[in-house]
Amino acid sequence: MDSINAINEEKSLADGYRADWLRKMANISEATSTIDSTLFDKYEVKRGLRDLDGRGVLTGLTEISEIVAYTVVDRELVPCDGELYYQGINIEEIVDGFLTEKRFGYEEVVFLLLFGRLPNQKELDELEDMLAYYRENLPMSFVRDIIMKAPSSDMMNTLARCVLTLYSYDERADETSIDNVLRQCLELVALFPMFSVYGYQTMKYFHDQRSFFLHPPKPELSTAENILHMLRPDSKYTPLEAKILDLALVLHAEHGGGNNSTFTDHVVTSSGTDTYAAISAALGSLKGPRHGGANVKVSQMFDDMKKWVKDWDDDDEISTYLTAVLNRQVFDKSGLIYGMGHAVYSLSDPRARTFKKFVEQLAEEKGMMKEFTLYKNVERLAPIVIGDQRHIYKGVSANVDFYSGLVYSMLGIPHELYTPLFAIARIAGWSAHRIEELVNAGRIIRPAYKAVGHHSPYVPMNERE
Repeated sequence: MDSINAINEEKSLADGYRADWLRKMANISEATSTIDSTLFDKYEVKRGLRDLDGRGVLTGLTEISEIVAYTVVDRELVPCDGELYYQGINIEEIVDGFLTEKRFGYEEVVFLLLFGRLPNQKELDELEDMLAYYRENLPMSFVRDIIMKAPSSDMMNTLARCVLTLYSYDERADETSIDNVLRQCLELVALFPMFSVYGYQTMKYFHDQRSFFLHPPKPELSTAENILHMLRPDSKYTPLEAKILDLALVLHAEHGGGNNSTFTDHVVTSSGTDTYAAISAALGSLKGPRHGGANVKVSQMFDDMKKWVKDWDDDDEISTYLTAVLNRQVFDKSGLIYGMGHAVYSLSDPRARTFKKFVEQLAEEKGMMKEFTLYKNVERLAPIVIGDQRHIYKGVSANVDFYSGLVYSMLGIPHELYTPLFAIARIAGWSAHRIEELVNAGRIIRPAYKAVGHHSPYVPMNERE
């Protein structure tokens, strides 16, 4: 026993030494990595690939989607209500179309993004059959060996690992012909829901000791229906639940080439690498809280707000909390009101505008109108508070993440799957952009960086301090 204690004590001391060393060296690394902030202005660096007014620097062309946030009046840019187009068709018209005709829309949008036009019924049926085939033919050995044997606490990590491992199952993994890349992308569209939900079920069993079940997908169900079917122990869901989850997938499926994950997809694809590498890189980008993780932050912020705001109809109480958020006094001390504002939209985000029409229906079905009213109050008050506290160059409005967190909460979807749901939807856009890059680009994407460090001579070892 004494020898074991001695070994443990020695290990503890060694761990402490390594931790101290890392802290010390991290301070050195941070100091040597810090660049004089005035140099960015001196050399007119487009930080974050943005102009001084916040607009993105033009780095590419796309026909896949278009974002409209301004109109030109007397040669001046004037903010307008935002519009989003998929292959030239207004997203609000797309949503009105499939809802009026009483069908799910995500599969139709996948076809539209990949092939540039809306499918007829035969083409839509063929696409749905292809997706069902790929879901049914995922080897059970893959689920057992890749998902179940190495459960991760983060589902985006699980998704990325599954995507990279599919390379080993693909005899044509490196081939970049369009027909082969299309096959790979459709497989990923089909399999992302399974990877995400199965990864979550496995994680809850191994990490939280929760009951374990895996429902196989059903070929006759839509992507949204299959997600709810696979996620819930009893596989039951209402038509409204499936319709609104499908709507969420449609609204998240694509958003121009300039968002971080899609740009990452373009950059990595331009190197000539395989589909699995490009999509896993996009997943790594989406995982970040400044991108795909924002809807989780919205939900967590509202959970924190409920601890401080006792009367959800009191504008003063809500405004006081929002002011404290901006002043880094509450929640995560980031100074951000999550779900408010967007890099492009100013007056309104068309995705949030469309989503909001149906969120109230779901709130009524779930008996959560009180929560919905709180969200509406924050949406109304946050721009006023931000305007009072900050000097901003454009308007502030709710973005799609503002209401998606509430929707996922009402659907009983756990926080761990919020960002994977974004990925399940966005794989459609990433796939279309990968193909567009392969078809049109002939050069690797390589932005310029200016070296601003000082030259110094090499110092022999025995002369160093």
